[in-house]
Amino acid sequence: MRRAFRETLQTLLLALLLFAALQGGIQNYRVEGSSMEPTIESNEYLLVNKLVYYRIDKARLALYLPFIDAKPGDVVYLFHPPERGDIVVFHYPRDPSRDFVKRVIGVPGDTVEINNGRVYVNGLPQDEQYVSDMARSSMGRITLAAEQYFVLGDNRPHS
Repeated sequence: MRRAFRETLQTLLLALLLFAALQGGIQNYRVEGSSMEPTIESNEYLLVNKLVYYRIDKARLALYLPFIDAKPGDVVYLFHPPERGDIVVFHYPRDPSRDFVKRVIGVPGDTVEINNGRVYVNGLPQDEQYVSDMARSSMGRITLAAEQYFVLGDNRPHS
């Protein structure tokens, strides 16, 4: 009886640990809208790895681990920061209750410009085979600061 109780308790604890790890690391999203078509259609579901871009504040970590040298603003990523071409899900800055799905076009330090629908990163035209339809819009040159990313949908006229 004791052995059965112990095994049941171990199984429940393991299940709880796995559930917590999955909840913390993976989330599902339902895509609403056509901004990422044809790559991702409206009403499709995505499973998102939330840990791949997890940031660690080195200055905060240095408070607890004295052998770490860090200045305010120093961050390190658990795996890697977002890279050009990645599809990301993020909270809309003007309404954090809404989530957007877009493709990373520019990363910190990049210069991005759009001329008659053609995207230029660091002065080079981008070969965007995933774009379904070109918008004919233009945007002046901007340089992305640290922790800034430039994102666009694949369906440019509807993004």
